[in-house]
Amino acid sequence: MTTPLVRATEVHRIYRVGHHQVHALRGVNLEVPRGRFVLIRGRSGSGKTTLLNCLGALDVPTRGRIWVDGREITALSERERTLFRRFKVGFVFQSFALLPALSAAENVEVMLRLAGVGAAERRRRVQECLEMVGLREHARHRPYELSGGQQQRVAIARALALNPPLILADEPTGELDSATAGDIWRLLRRLVEAHGRTVILASHDPAALAYVDEVYEIENGVLRPVHK
Repeated sequence: MTTPLVRATEVHRIYRVGHHQVHALRGVNLEVPRGRFVLIRGRSGSGKTTLLNCLGALDVPTRGRIWVDGREITALSERERTLFRRFKVGFVFQSFALLPALSAAENVEVMLRLAGVGAAERRRRVQECLEMVGLREHARHRPYELSGGQQQRVAIARALALNPPLILADEPTGELDSATAGDIWRLLRRLVEAHGRTVILASHDPAALAYVDEVYEIENGVLRPVHK
């Protein structure tokens, strides 16, 4: 039996707010095979972002265990978690989070510089990633010269820069119109089918249902599979 790329067992995340406890995740169990496109849907505050943050080692569960690519990330030190995030996970956010003073190519290149990749390989990889998202001709454009959909494509190219096996996308079309959102869903689908990536998506956009392989619903921190 093939080992899943992502496995979470009995994951809880409890936050303290003053004298109160907020149970953001309540015993989440999840297995995601390699090369799958998975949607996690739910209302605002249901736990979607908290779950993605735990899967990407941006946050640490209060209890429970998570494995990604065969490694238990809940057992890592802070330094090990930083390296894990850099090389194993690509993050795509609703707000794009591009550096406004840098061109599209330079925004992608930032990840490669942080990883110590040499100049020639950086140039090759930047061009390859921009080609994958259909923006090679916009390499020199800065974010303010690009549409919202193009900016999100640059953000996806940046997430792909270090060739991570896992892409975590948190409401990536939240600031886009429906037509442009469809372009992003098709792009993510292509990354799964043509390039073997595993994508875990948090979104409340019903249009995403047409592109994903599996759907989960999260409510009050409880995750359950649902039929498409």
